[in-house]
Amino acid sequence: MRLRSFLMVGVISLGLYGCAHHGAIQPAVAVAPMLTGDPAHPGQTSGWVDTQLYFGLGPADAPDKGISETKWREFLDREVSTRFPDGLSVVDVYGQWQGVKQTTPERLRSKLLIIDYPNSQENRDKVEAIRSAWKKQTGDQSVMRVTQPADVSF
Repeated sequence: MRLRSFLMVGVISLGLYGCAHHGAIQPAVAVAPMLTGDPAHPGQTSGWVDTQLYFGLGPADAPDKGISETKWREFLDREVSTRFPDGLSVVDVYGQWQGVKQTTPERLRSKLLIIDYPNSQENRDKVEAIRSAWKKQTGDQSVMRVTQPADVSF
């Protein structure tokens, strides 16, 4: 109990010392202005969505099988970046998938592609073109898509 009291006195003393030497009021910190005048990266958005696409690359336990990192990047450059050049994110993920005729799930190396964009038919069509291109290239049955409203600012 004495140790706890001693520590508490020390903490309070340090706090009072800081106020005495630095003043109780600190000057405001300058904040960098938000982007303006850039339609691709607006300061505030309205009507934007966040889309996540899940791409299976191959068996998690056999990295030499399936889609290589080189092939993934070629796909990203050819099919995704050309449609959404203003920005996106890619995350390495581990996933599971169980097809209709499978009795156990497959464990997969996967990529999660995240794209935020104005919700328009043109952009939704671009997302569907990306999904279709992947299924055509790989023979996969599916590219899972999750889309939700997004409050975005830059």
